[in-house]
Amino acid sequence: MSFLKEIQRRRTFGIISHPDAGKTTLTEKLLLFGGAIQEAGAVKSNKIKKGATSDFMEIERQRGISVATSVLAFEYDGVKINILDTPGHKDFAEDTFRTLTAVDSVIVVIDVAKGVEEQTEKLVEVCRMRHIPMIVFINKMDREGKDAFDLLDEVEQKLGLSVTPLSFPIGMGYDFKGIYNIWEKNINLFSGDSRKDIEETIEISDLDSPELTKLIGEKSAKTLREEIELVEGIYPPFDKDAYLNGQLQPVFFGSALNNFGVRELLDCFVEIAPKPRPKQSEERLVKPEEDKFSGFVFKIHANMDPNHRDRLAFVKIVSGTFERNKPYLHVRHGKKLKFSSPNAFFAEKKEIVDISYPGDIVGLHDTGNFKIGDTLTEGEVINYKGVPSFSPEHFRYINNADPLKSKQLFKGIDQLMDEGVAQLFTLELNGRKVIGTVGALQYEVIQYRLEHEYGAKCTYENLNVYKACWVDPKDSKTEEYKDFIRVKQRFLAKDKQNQLVFLADSHFSLEMTQQKYPSLKFHFTSEF
Repeated sequence: MSFLKEIQRRRTFGIISHPDAGKTTLTEKLLLFGGAIQEAGAVKSNKIKKGATSDFMEIERQRGISVATSVLAFEYDGVKINILDTPGHKDFAEDTFRTLTAVDSVIVVIDVAKGVEEQTEKLVEVCRMRHIPMIVFINKMDREGKDAFDLLDEVEQKLGLSVTPLSFPIGMGYDFKGIYNIWEKNINLFSGDSRKDIEETIEISDLDSPELTKLIGEKSAKTLREEIELVEGIYPPFDKDAYLNGQLQPVFFGSALNNFGVRELLDCFVEIAPKPRPKQSEERLVKPEEDKFSGFVFKIHANMDPNHRDRLAFVKIVSGTFERNKPYLHVRHGKKLKFSSPNAFFAEKKEIVDISYPGDIVGLHDTGNFKIGDTLTEGEVINYKGVPSFSPEHFRYINNADPLKSKQLFKGIDQLMDEGVAQLFTLELNGRKVIGTVGALQYEVIQYRLEHEYGAKCTYENLNVYKACWVDPKDSKTEEYKDFIRVKQRFLAKDKQNQLVFLADSHFSLEMTQQKYPSLKFHFTSEF
């Protein structure tokens, strides 16, 4: 198949939502359609030890939440689909923000009973800022929840989206009869049997036909006709260009756990979702169909296989083809690297691939060369931007609980920080290590992974810090800068890249410092 055809058949998207809206279950059902897994494991059930395919870390299985972004790929209908399943929990939002730099479109999952929740709002805002095309999937229709029109209003108001339903539910909860697919003009009847892989679909091109009454009963048929008339009257017709520009969001209804309404979503997605898109680098706009390879690291994961202590850097391919054993330029280090076993992810399995195309995600074995945001090219010096480190909100000293294992502890911390799980600061005054995270749950994950993956134990001590700001002196030789270093010595630290960080203990002290040293710039993300 030609290079351009391969690009045309790629779709790379992320799934975002508030925790528990059913993201991981939806991912799993999509894989089922792609034939990538044979049976769907119930995520929360302890009986099935298999667990959801995309939650591979032990702590995720125990808690039933996704902590790291998983990359999964499958083929469906001649299209190669790459899914990035992101954590919904707010304490891991940073991982999700980074992942959004690597996707071409997004599916937003909303729980029918809870409606739009806080975490969904934040993530959708990031997608809106970046004009990422979004499809909304309203999940758990087999449970009692909010009225479909109320939900659509809520999505429009709270998320600031302009929606158009492409499927519509017939009843809800106990009265849930199925879904009318506006996009394909057919009806899908709900049997409530999740063991059936795929529900039967009945063509109904005319809602006035008596066939409809036979299928779902007179009362439901009458309600459906009225509702569809209302939908056509209120909402704009679907326009693919508006969707691709991020101005219109199609909505689907279904129940991922019962594998219901998922095929409709997938069929429409394959047809309308964007192919790999150009990406802005600091130097120029890079298009996918260019001959020369370029890509960037948006995630690093240590110990995907705990027996091998391996680290994988996930690279999103932006242009050209990535070939095995070919030397590529690591732009930040200015040196060439070769990769003998690049991995692609096919559901649960990792496979070594010889060639990958724009839109694909490749896992490269890493011995410590990469950090998040690094660019790889065939020789051109370009830097992809937009993969920041955010200023942490929680700070704790980290102490070694087992003096005999200090080497393992430092190695573990070093590798976990490269993953972007949290940030490590070393105090200038006494060299003590401080870990800063976006959410408090991160500390548990770090402690758990240090013990189970590196055999090291740690304890924490609270530290009163309001914000970490990266300090950018216009000129480090000025008296003002020297005075700042002398006066604020207790509050200064270096991050992992050796950049100077000011740990302000309160909002007031940060404001006073900014006023006192006007020539210094204080940044809340590390990417300045």
